[in-house]
Amino acid sequence: MSSSVVIVINFNSGRHLERCLDSIRADAPQAPVIVVDNASTDASQRPAEGSNTRVRLVANTVNVGFAKAVNQAIALSDEPYILLLNPDCALEPGALEGLAAELDRFPECAIVGPRILDADGGVQGSVRGDPNLLSGLFGRSSSLTRMFPRSGLALRNVPTPVSDERRQADWVSGACMLCRRTALDQVQGFDERYFLYWEDADLCKRLRAKGFTIRHVPGSRVRHIGGQSSRTARRLAIRAFHRSAYLYYATHVARTPVVRGLAWLMLQARCQLMLMTERSETSGL
Repeated sequence: MSSSVVIVINFNSGRHLERCLDSIRADAPQAPVIVVDNASTDASQRPAEGSNTRVRLVANTVNVGFAKAVNQAIALSDEPYILLLNPDCALEPGALEGLAAELDRFPECAIVGPRILDADGGVQGSVRGDPNLLSGLFGRSSSLTRMFPRSGLALRNVPTPVSDERRQADWVSGACMLCRRTALDQVQGFDERYFLYWEDADLCKRLRAKGFTIRHVPGSRVRHIGGQSSRTARRLAIRAFHRSAYLYYATHVARTPVVRGLAWLMLQARCQLMLMTERSETSGL
């Protein structure tokens, strides 16, 4: 099995990072770990400070965004396989070994993703079809998806990974993905225009355009706990999500000015609706 480096991008993750690092030590004790802290203000980076000789902390003085921080860490390592892991994720036993075995088995595969479970063991939608203009309506957080969860559009944009078979996918979640370094080199890594969200879909799209495949291995499992965030943080995340969504659509889907304009209007309307919903929920209205 080829050697792997584990990269964790941290920003105000609370106590999650400590649990994440513990899971890496348990599942992949020989793997070097690079934690890039994007100027956290909650001291959440402390578990990476001198806790283990295999853990290297890179402390940014400003938040450079997820994609740029990942590229920063990739440049500091040379292992052939690169595991990206969110700080609120924890590897289950054998997770990294199973992912690496899949890359070993399929040399044309650039990225492989695990099955991602929530705190209660429910399966999260971490493997998906290519986004299209209807994703703005039938996205994971869409009211239409909640109203018509079994519609073909909803299932394409928010597929439920019920299969236990290893298979190809259009894209897998960046919460946890194992990447082949030589493949990333061919597309110059992550697109740093994506500050937060959608950088995983963009990367997989560009790799597939180069002839690589993306695969999903449900036998490898990761717990994605998540956490409560402040109202301000949630509202910033909503805006960042929709800015990145438009960048993706403008780059890969909307080829004409008219279609790009339509995508902008749809995403702006969806963003404002989510912000209004967030305001109503937090105010008790």
